[in-house]
Amino acid sequence: MHIEEHKTEERLTLATLVRGLQADGRIGAEDASRLAHSAGLRVHPLVFLAELGVPDAANPGALLDMPALLAWLGKRTGQDVYRIDPLKINVSTVADVMSRAFAERHRILAVEVNESDVVIASSEPYISSWESNLEHVLRKPIRRVLADPRDVTRHTAEFYSMASSVRGAGSADKLNVNSKLGNLEQMLELGAMGEPDANDQHIVNVVDWLLQYAFEQRASDIHVEPRRDQGFVRFRIDGVLHNVYELPAQVTAAVCSRVKILGRMDLAEKRRPQDGRLKTRSPQGNEVELRLSTLPTAFGEKLVMRIFDPDVLQRSFEQLGLAEQDLAHWHNMTGEGNGIVLVTGPTGSGKTTTLYSTLRLLAKPEVNVCTIEDPIEMVEGAFNQMQVNHSIKLDFSSGVRALMRQDPDIIMIGEIRDLETANMAIQAALTGHLVLSTLHTNDSPSSVSRLLELGVPPYLVKATIRGIMSQRLVRMLCANCKTFHATDLDAWKQLTQPWDIDPPQQVARPVGCAQCRDTGYIGRQGIYEILVNSRAVKEQIKSGLDINELRNVAMGEGMRTLRISGAERVARGETTIEEVMRVAPPLAV
Repeated sequence: MHIEEHKTEERLTLATLVRGLQADGRIGAEDASRLAHSAGLRVHPLVFLAELGVPDAANPGALLDMPALLAWLGKRTGQDVYRIDPLKINVSTVADVMSRAFAERHRILAVEVNESDVVIASSEPYISSWESNLEHVLRKPIRRVLADPRDVTRHTAEFYSMASSVRGAGSADKLNVNSKLGNLEQMLELGAMGEPDANDQHIVNVVDWLLQYAFEQRASDIHVEPRRDQGFVRFRIDGVLHNVYELPAQVTAAVCSRVKILGRMDLAEKRRPQDGRLKTRSPQGNEVELRLSTLPTAFGEKLVMRIFDPDVLQRSFEQLGLAEQDLAHWHNMTGEGNGIVLVTGPTGSGKTTTLYSTLRLLAKPEVNVCTIEDPIEMVEGAFNQMQVNHSIKLDFSSGVRALMRQDPDIIMIGEIRDLETANMAIQAALTGHLVLSTLHTNDSPSSVSRLLELGVPPYLVKATIRGIMSQRLVRMLCANCKTFHATDLDAWKQLTQPWDIDPPQQVARPVGCAQCRDTGYIGRQGIYEILVNSRAVKEQIKSGLDINELRNVAMGEGMRTLRISGAERVARGETTIEEVMRVAPPLAV
C-alpha cells in the first residue's frame, strides 16, 4: 500500500475514511453507501467506525475494529501505531513537553521523551501545523505515531491533572519542607476533618489517582518508596513490580501522611512501623479493602498498601485453580468435624484467599466459626474475627485459649509460629474442633518436619493432622496472544525431575498484546500439593523423620508435587515451564 501524501491540513472525517477503506478493498460498496448517509458525528470518526463493527471486506469473518483501523491508517500515512500504556510513561516528563491547552487544542499527547527525539501520539495524521512550533521549542525532532483517539483524550486529562497536582503539592511555598512537624501534617489533618484547604486538595488528588489507577491495573500492592531526592510509586501486578510514578520527596511524604490519616494511624509517629486499614470503592463501585503498612527507612516512611478485592472470595475453587482430585481431597479434609488442616507457602501465595474461601463455605448458620489473625486480612460478616494485639499480650496461643471458651465449631489460626500455638491448636483438635491454619514452609512434607522441630510429639501429629496443602500462584498465559511451540525437552526434564513424565508435543509461549499489556500473561491461578494424612503416611511420622521417604509414600497415595501440578498446567497450555520453575521450589533429593 502506498503512503498517502496530503498537502492540506484537514481533520479526519467519516467520508475520508470510508473512501480510503473502499479504495483499498477493506469495506464493501453496500457498507460504504450506508455510511455515506451518516452525518453529525459527535465522536471521532475512527471511534464511530470501530464501535459500529463494520465487516472487514479483505478479511472474511473479521471486523474493522480499532486495531485494524489504526493499522490500516498507519500504513496509509506512514506512521507507526502506538498503544499508550500509562505504566511505561513518565507522566511528569511528558506533561512538561507542552501545555495542556496546546495538547487539547491539537489533540496530541507526548508519550516518550528520548535523548534523540520526542514521540507525539495523535489520531489526526493529516494535521501537522503544530510540528514546527513544537520542534522549535523542544529543540529536538518529533516522531509522530498514531493512537486510539479515546486513549489520547483520556490520558491527556489524566496525565495533566496528575502532573498539576504533583506540581501544586510540591511547590516549596505551599509545603514548609524544612519544618519537622510540618504544616503539611496539620494541613492534612484540617482537610481530613472536612475543612476546605486548597493546598491539601493536591495531595487528595494524587492519592485518589493512585488508588483508582491501581484498581484499574489489577494491582495487588501499591509501594510508595522514599529516596533522597524523590520517591517512587510501584504497583505489583500478577506478582511482578512495575514502576509507575516518580514524586518529589516532599510530595511522597505528604502522600504517606494522607494515607495514614485515612487509615487512622498515628500521624506524628514516624519512627516505628505501623499498620492500618481503609475501605474504599473501585471505579465499578465495588467495595475494596486496603491493608496499610509503614516502615521507617533512611529517607522517610515507606508505605505499602495491599489491596484485597472481595470479589476474589466469590470465585469458585475451580476459578482459583483448585479442581478435580485436589479439590476432592481438600473438601474431604475440611469436611471432617475435627482435626487440623494446614495451608503452607510463602507470603503472597494465596493462602489467605484459600482459607477465607473455605471458611465461607463452612460458615453455615448452625456453625460458630472464629478466627484469630495478625492482622485481620479481610473483614467478613460470616464469622467472628479477633486480631492479635501484642501490646496487651494477646498473641495466637492466648487468643486460641480465649476462643476455646467461646463454644466454637471451627477455628482459624492465622499462623502457627511456635510450640505454644501448635499445642493450643492440637488441644482444640483433640477436643472435637476443626482447626485451619498456615505454616511458612516450602512444601507439604516439610510442614510435618516443622511441627516435629517445634517440639510437637509425633503421636500428636499423627492423631490431629488431617492433611496439608502447599500452594503457589503462577501467572496464566494470555489466551488472546499465546502461541504454541515444540517442547524444550531439557527444560521439561529439569521441571519434572526426578520423575520421568512424558512431555507434551507442544507448549504455549507468551507473546504480548494490548489485553495483557505486552507481558504475555494475564491473571494468576494456584498450583497445589496436597498431602493427605493416610495410614501409610502416619507410619512415616516419627522422630528422625525422612522427608524424602514421606514424600515418596504420599506420592504413592496420590499426592502430586507443586512442580508436577505446574507441569500439568504447562501441558494444558495454561502457563510456561519458566513460570512454574520461578515459583515452585525444586525438591531436596
